[in-house]
Amino acid sequence: MDGNIRKYFGRLTGGMAAIAAFALLVTAAPASADPGDEIPVGTRLAARTHPAVQLTSITYSGEVVVPSSQAKEAAWDQLTNEATQAVLAGKIPSDERSIAKFLFQRVASDVDRYLAPVGPERTVKAQVGGMCTGWWVTPDGYMVTGAHCVQMSDQELSQTFAQQALEKFNKQDAKDMINALRNFEADKEMIELVQQIYVTFNSTHLEIRGLQKSLSVLQSLPGGGVDKTAKEVPAELVSVGESYPGKDFALLKVNGQQNLPTVPLGEDVDVQTGDTLYISGFPGLVTNTPWFSVESKLDPALTEGPYNAKRSTQEGVPYIQTQAPSYHGNSGGPVFSRAGNVVGMLIAGTVSENGEASENESFVLPVSIIKEKLNEKNVKPSASLTTTKYNEALDDFFNRHYKDALPKFREVQALFPSHPYVAKYITDSQQAISSGKDETPQPMWVWIAVGAGALIIVGGGLLLLLLLRRRKKDSASPQGQAPSPAYGGPYPGPNSGGGYPAQVGGGYDRQPVNGQVLPQGWQPQSLPPADGPARTAGGYEAPRPGGYDQRPDAHDRRSDGHDRQRPGSGYDPQRPDGATQYVRPAPYGQQRPHAMPGQAPADAGAPDVADLEREIAELRRQLQHRRPEA
Repeated sequence: MDGNIRKYFGRLTGGMAAIAAFALLVTAAPASADPGDEIPVGTRLAARTHPAVQLTSITYSGEVVVPSSQAKEAAWDQLTNEATQAVLAGKIPSDERSIAKFLFQRVASDVDRYLAPVGPERTVKAQVGGMCTGWWVTPDGYMVTGAHCVQMSDQELSQTFAQQALEKFNKQDAKDMINALRNFEADKEMIELVQQIYVTFNSTHLEIRGLQKSLSVLQSLPGGGVDKTAKEVPAELVSVGESYPGKDFALLKVNGQQNLPTVPLGEDVDVQTGDTLYISGFPGLVTNTPWFSVESKLDPALTEGPYNAKRSTQEGVPYIQTQAPSYHGNSGGPVFSRAGNVVGMLIAGTVSENGEASENESFVLPVSIIKEKLNEKNVKPSASLTTTKYNEALDDFFNRHYKDALPKFREVQALFPSHPYVAKYITDSQQAISSGKDETPQPMWVWIAVGAGALIIVGGGLLLLLLLRRRKKDSASPQGQAPSPAYGGPYPGPNSGGGYPAQVGGGYDRQPVNGQVLPQGWQPQSLPPADGPARTAGGYEAPRPGGYDQRPDAHDRRSDGHDRQRPGSGYDPQRPDGATQYVRPAPYGQQRPHAMPGQAPADAGAPDVADLEREIAELRRQLQHRRPEA
């Protein structure tokens, strides 16, 4: 194959590769999601982090012992005299209701002055507690929450038991006192005033016996779904700090856990004033309200608000002030940056005079304190395989690649059967696929196969076109014209089906003419002169190959009597090393372009060996059909 053929096939394969590449680019380009369908930051963040956020519970149980009460006679006699003097002085009205109100107000202001604890004791079994928020930091069950979520002071415990366990006693004691006042009908205001006396007395003198504390985490059962199948799993208290305004941190451990979903920890510098913070947790206004279902109570809420300022308590503990809303029950919940990393933990909020939490101010313990406390217990936060696969599946899901997301969600379910949300995502993915909403791109090997197929089709078509053009040229060639010799093979002869070698002693003159051996006694009528083409005896015009020197002085005689072409003549049938050198022929039927008048011919100076060989073969054929001259 000569240089022209190389160039031709180079252009051909280059063109096919370009066409195939274009076809691959067109077919492989996946459909892009509508920019208007961008998933909000909060939606993605909630989907990623909620599986690791859990509702925690602290429970105190025991037997509450409360003494009976008895009036102190001396104190009551003195109080009665004071009431009489007040009536005589006109300071209070003289009706029984006004006098009774005066007495009860004085007793409520100093209960122990007028009432004394006596037997018999009264007992009741009670259970009190509260709910907060916690979150997994390791796949094997370490959880972070607030210190005040896992412990109560003695004062807080007494008040809680008094409020939740002594209501029955308080009401009965108030009724007995009112009945002691004969012929007196107490109104609602008077009843509440007397009850308050016994709330104070019973709370002050109660005793808790057999106190037990338990911590638990509410988890859903295998099968997925946050529903009424959730159960309390016991948790062990590993470490606890000081309640707010101290380092309000606690570390829990739930045994027998693996592949739990986790959340990543960030750095304090990840957020600054003006950034948006996201709080995840369980507000008490939901968990403590009977109006909502269990399913609703066990689903975390996400609130957001700006980072307002960095604060510090008198003890030197740093806190972040934010306007992200929070409520009782949110305590211990993780606080996230926009990137989805934990930057702190919700601890406290401002409380109004009536005990209601304010939405405008929340205080967050920075993540640096959390890391400090974890390091003290040598606990290393880490991402679970469940979380990694779940996040990958969520990315596919939000990109509408439901066919890619579905097997990943199923893998998450296999890794962690109690995952609270994966079952819903599996169902949603299946429904999206069934309804034709899937936009999963084809795998790369499919596009490679499509591109290869396109390349084969295009290449085959061009090759077929080339063969058809060749056949058309072949059919237009003169009949009887000898075919081009094969590269490196013998030239065909008229008498042998094989090659056309020069036969020693066969009556042939071995003088080469234009590189070909002619029969002895036969000479061509005309050969192309040095200055242009000439016609043969048969009228055939043989073009002169460019660069071929046919002058008599272009050859010198070899030692064996044959001519040898001088260097630079364009043809060297015998190299000095004895090996025959062949000039690579042009393909059959290919014509060199003719130069326009005034232009140099294409490839000027390079002989067209194929054309020359065809001309010599034609001359040989014509000479063989002539009679020998006498």
